Amino acid sequence: MNKIILLFLFVSSNLLAQNVLLNKLEAQVDFSLNELSRLSKTAGNKVSPRTVRNDSLILVAPKDWCSGFFAGNLWYLYELTGKKKWAAQAENFTNPLEKEKMNAGTHDMGFKMFTSFGNGYRIDQNPAYKEILIQSARTNIKRFNPNTGVIRSWDHSRDKWVNPTIIDNMMNLELLFWAFKETRDSAFYKVAVSHANTTMKNHFRPDFSSYHVIDYDPNTGQVLKKNTHQGFAHESSWARGQAWALYGYTVCYRETGKKEYLQLAENIAQFLLKHPRMPQDLVPFWDFDDPKIPNVPRDASAAAIMASAFYDLATLQPDKKAYYQGYADQILSSLSSPAYLAPVGSAHGMLLLHSTGGLPNGFEVDAPIIYADYYFLEALVRQKNKK
Repeated sequence: MNKIILLFLFVSSNLLAQNVLLNKLEAQVDFSLNELSRLSKTAGNKVSPRTVRNDSLILVAPKDWCSGFFAGNLWYLYELTGKKKWAAQAENFTNPLEKEKMNAGTHDMGFKMFTSFGNGYRIDQNPAYKEILIQSARTNIKRFNPNTGVIRSWDHSRDKWVNPTIIDNMMNLELLFWAFKETRDSAFYKVAVSHANTTMKNHFRPDFSSYHVIDYDPNTGQVLKKNTHQGFAHESSWARGQAWALYGYTVCYRETGKKEYLQLAENIAQFLLKHPRMPQDLVPFWDFDDPKIPNVPRDASAAAIMASAFYDLATLQPDKKAYYQGYADQILSSLSSPAYLAPVGSAHGMLLLHSTGGLPNGFEVDAPIIYADYYFLEALVRQKNKK
């Protein structure tokens, strides 16, 4: 059998596997929509699924930081399939979030608005979405403090922190870079770069692992505390936090071309990939320093974020393209397996099992979580589009 035939069989087999997976995902999201329809009469202002708790689907209101992910999932399904029904459903779950464009009480504009309206605008070029996104970015930079050089993350837990910034906040900078390109207002760019630079200076340890929470003096910018909120301990490496850092600095390099961001992203990647407690399937334990490993929960959401970031990093590093794509493909293969992919008709329509949100608080432990599904679908889109 010659090489051309072998290549054809290999490509055909991969396409078949991708189609089978996509059919399963569509069927599961259809099931999710049926669940949401069933709950609609009692949902009130809750607009999006977030997780499953005690075999009940938990819905959240627009103000919740997870409110945009389900709309983003629907936009990605539209992108993957070209089926108009997914675009229509995506609009249905995107539009109710509009009022959040004025919500300056949260740093999570990227998580809420760029996942929903951002994907909608990228795919359909709806001019109304563009204006909503620009206003969202304007609202977001109101939380920037020039004394600290960062965007304040939380307003809660004032008994613990004065001016906290979490590594997760790196994920909201892409909205600001986008707004700069659309408006040429340098304020967006300056805030994003200042936040990235200050986080790079204060959040990382010598091994390129990241702290979760850095607390700043709002007047002097002095670092007051280096803590965790969702990890095992203040000095431990919370898996999803490391994934946020990888993704965030990959975006920063893509949007600025600053080599220091690329270097940091690659160093974080090596911390993750070469870590002695990274499982063979590349779906990390919830915290790399939990002493009970391997008898602890995994975090499929961290793996999905990593996979999406690796595809992005591969496009930015042509000489390492195969390297990063290979790891991303491996993660997607793991997440698409029965070990992590929810069977059609189960988990109230959520796609991935075995994510961990906040184990120390007993919250979303070994559970389906909507942002795991989002970054899984985003990674599948990037895998499909890789060149």
